[in-house]
Amino acid sequence: MIARNPAPEEPSPEQEPAAPPTAAALAREIAFRLEVNRQLGWSVPLASELRRPGRRSTGSDRTDQGAEVSGSVAAERERRQALLDEMDREVSACTRCPLHSGRTRTVFGVGDPCARLLFVGEGPGYDEDRQGEPFVGKAGRLLDRMILAMGLERSAVYIANIVKCRPPGNRNPEPPEIRACLPYLHRQIEIIRPEVICTLGTTPLRALLGASTGITRARGQLFRHEGIPAVPTFHPAYLLRNAAAKRPAWADLQKVMGFLGLPIS
Repeated sequence: MIARNPAPEEPSPEQEPAAPPTAAALAREIAFRLEVNRQLGWSVPLASELRRPGRRSTGSDRTDQGAEVSGSVAAERERRQALLDEMDREVSACTRCPLHSGRTRTVFGVGDPCARLLFVGEGPGYDEDRQGEPFVGKAGRLLDRMILAMGLERSAVYIANIVKCRPPGNRNPEPPEIRACLPYLHRQIEIIRPEVICTLGTTPLRALLGASTGITRARGQLFRHEGIPAVPTFHPAYLLRNAAAKRPAWADLQKVMGFLGLPIS
């Protein structure tokens, strides 16, 4: 027999149902979210303000609210950045796998700690190992152009890798190295809380998203990491060698843009 949900009980005289939020409270919440997105540099297709029935909002109200929201956004960004900085120091001293013995610098990650979009690559290369920042070589410059084509700035997204130290000769990271380093990426994701993840290449596709196939078959499909939508596409280094793959890669990025509500021309 299929169990049926019991009928809702009538509230007792001692326990009145919670009052619905007022129009003013809803207006404050929507305005807060709009201002947060404005502060972070994102456009949201919503009205910029709501008015309480019978009362016209004043310039003083909006100024006070804007100052409050601006301070909240700055405080949250500072909080998240502090957590990332603390983990960065932990990574810089990490000796969990043999990759630490050959590194010049660890490559933790870079970008906005409140980013809505997270890119995840494989691991540092020669240039990244020396500068301590992901995607700064030729592949990085192409990734920058891809981000600009989406209507974004590099500083508005966050970029990280599966492993934080350069594998010798730029080889693929080995499974024990991935297992040792992946918890750092998981913690980065927990702190940043992106709305969408875009993985670059086969290694993050398999290591982070758990796919068993390669990037050619999986690109553009929708995966999820802890409930977060994730779209895999080709690594920029592959696109430098295979210009024909740029068109499908752009189609993948357009799917990411769709999740973020960005205009697609």
